Parts: sequence; C-alpha cells; structure tokens
Amino acid sequence: MPSWNAVIAVGANLGDRRAALQGALDGLRATPGIDVLAVSSLYETDPVGGPEQPEYANAVIRVRSTISARGLLDRAHELEADWERTRQVRWGPRTLDIDIIDVDGQVSDDPELTLPHPRAHERGFVIVPWLEIEPEAVLAGHGPISGLRIDASGVRLSSDGGPLR
Repeated sequence: MPSWNAVIAVGANLGDRRAALQGALDGLRATPGIDVLAVSSLYETDPVGGPEQPEYANAVIRVRSTISARGLLDRAHELEADWERTRQVRWGPRTLDIDIIDVDGQVSDDPELTLPHPRAHERGFVIVPWLEIEPEAVLAGHGPISGLRIDASGVRLSSDGGPLR
C-alpha cells in the first residue's frame, strides 16, 4: 500500500493546552495507517491575528501515512471535536487546532485542504518547531524552510515540562 509523509502543526490556547496537544499526538498514534516519525519540542507562542487572546502552546508532528490526505484531515477534525473545538471567530482562541502543513510536497488549491498550508511559510510557530525536527525540509513553492524569512520573535521553547511524549 502506498504511503506518504505529512507535516502537522498542533496548537491550543484555551484550557489545558499541553493536555490538548498530547491528546492530538496520542490520537494520531492510535489511528490505523498513521505512524508518528518525529515530534518537536513544545513552544510558547504569541497569538498571530485575530482578537486579543492568551498565548498558544504549539508543536509540529511528522507522520508517515497510508490513509489519504483527506482522511488525515477528517481525523484531525475528529480530534479537534474531541477537545470541543469551535470555529466561531476566525483566528480566535481554541482548545485545539490541527493543521496539515505539507503532504509530500503536494500542491492543491482545494478550499477544504489547501496544500501546502497557505500561511505556513510566514508562521514562526510552524517553521521554528518544524526546523527542529526536519531542518532540511522544503516547502513547496517556498523552498527550504531554513531559508524562509519569518518573524520568530514571539516563539520560544516552553518551560511547561518538556516535550510531548
């Protein structure tokens, strides 16, 4: 069965942020057809856009999968729902946010699953953790992520008990 690699960003800024990110990781690990390859450290990040809100906890996860990219998106939405994610305010606070950033360099303008993620190249909270686990990565349409000019001033390693397990 064919398989592919994907990069997934997870974030939360409501409730027990660390537990939500761990829940996302555990949920991905428990999904048949998904193998977790690498997990970044946990990062504290300033909110980008949207209303006034608390800081985020963020991480990036690399997976190898035999399920479709659409199937991965559906699974991400299930995991968000498990953490009572609501989508009422664009870029608003959330209990859990799971974004598919890259799927083997695929390019798609499907409004439900745009690849690569349309703002990943400018988001320090995605690029900094991704660099940690895959420094040679390339983002389709933008080149090596190590060469991207991003504002990482609001991104710092978390002091919240170490990396996800």
